[in-house]
Amino acid sequence: MTDYQDIRDSVVRLCQRFPNEYWRKLEANTAYPDEFIRVLTDEGFLSVLIPEEYGGVGLGVEAAGVILEEISRSGGHPGAFHAQMYTMGTVLRHGSQAQKQNYLPKIAAGELRLQAFGVTEPVAGTDTTSIRTFAERRGDHYRVNGQKVWISRAQYSDLLLLLARTTPRDQVARKTEGLSVFLVDIREAVGNGLTIRPIETMMNHHTTELFFDDLDIPADALVGEEGRGFRYILDGMNAERILIAYECIGDCKFFIDRATAYASERTVFGRPIGQNQGVQFPIARSYADMRAAELMTREAARLFDAGEACGTEANLAKLLASEASWRAGDTCVQTHGGYGFAKEYDIERKLRETRLYQVAPISTNLILSYVGEHVLKMPRSF
Repeated sequence: MTDYQDIRDSVVRLCQRFPNEYWRKLEANTAYPDEFIRVLTDEGFLSVLIPEEYGGVGLGVEAAGVILEEISRSGGHPGAFHAQMYTMGTVLRHGSQAQKQNYLPKIAAGELRLQAFGVTEPVAGTDTTSIRTFAERRGDHYRVNGQKVWISRAQYSDLLLLLARTTPRDQVARKTEGLSVFLVDIREAVGNGLTIRPIETMMNHHTTELFFDDLDIPADALVGEEGRGFRYILDGMNAERILIAYECIGDCKFFIDRATAYASERTVFGRPIGQNQGVQFPIARSYADMRAAELMTREAARLFDAGEACGTEANLAKLLASEASWRAGDTCVQTHGGYGFAKEYDIERKLRETRLYQVAPISTNLILSYVGEHVLKMPRSF
């Protein structure tokens, strides 16, 4: 296992060109970090998972994770573009050769953006097998009808990785069957059956809901075999959880760095507040929590890159890291007192951003349910 220090150093230097004020202004205007993403692309960081034969860097999830971690640690917001990394898990392992040759070089070069992952629906929520969006085969195309919600970056993406039913749930032996994955060209779909509506949220995540009304997509948009899509997106979901965990580790380090520096410098009653155990110990505890989560995250990434089963590790990494980052953020606010709520310190922004990850891409309770049933072999809870 490597720490990819050369990549870390390069990302740190890049982020210095985009200080926290840059992200503050973007949030104030609900704007998208086009300039930052252009530089990331030009320097090869957004193509880190794309094989060299398609113009990418050809590294693994561990390398991608440290990029997101360092961006988070700098005060940046990887949520604006991280999907281009985790959707690669599905496309690379299950996409056709024609799809890879057609899309990957353009994605690597920055000519196309694959930034949207269409899975969640209003009724199904995280019960993915209950989605209702349906793609009906009609000769040389599929006709799609349905709705997706909490789909981030759709307005800034050229391509959408879409999960839809191709066989009704009551006609399959197992509920995970009859689901298929499609690579949809958003540029052609909008106005021809696809409507995108923004959703205002507490953080600048460019979140939308999607409406499909007789959207026709070519049959060759199908990724892999029809009906096996649930298995395909598991690769993307495991990668997503691991990469989100890396982001949360970066958030932890941001909060710990800020809290440590402030506690060492801020003087009250003639002494640094960090000299008081009531201030010092919570920060030290946050560091311990972060290190434990970091070790699990690295193990999950190692297994994923080795092509080994990593569902348990990916889930645990995401759970531990998301909870550690929230606690570290709370500690950082408490350390700063009133200043922790001031926008110019960026702590309240980062706290809002990291809070999401106990809910998405999978909630903490569902991870605990997974561990209870599949790891500890207790009765199924739902």
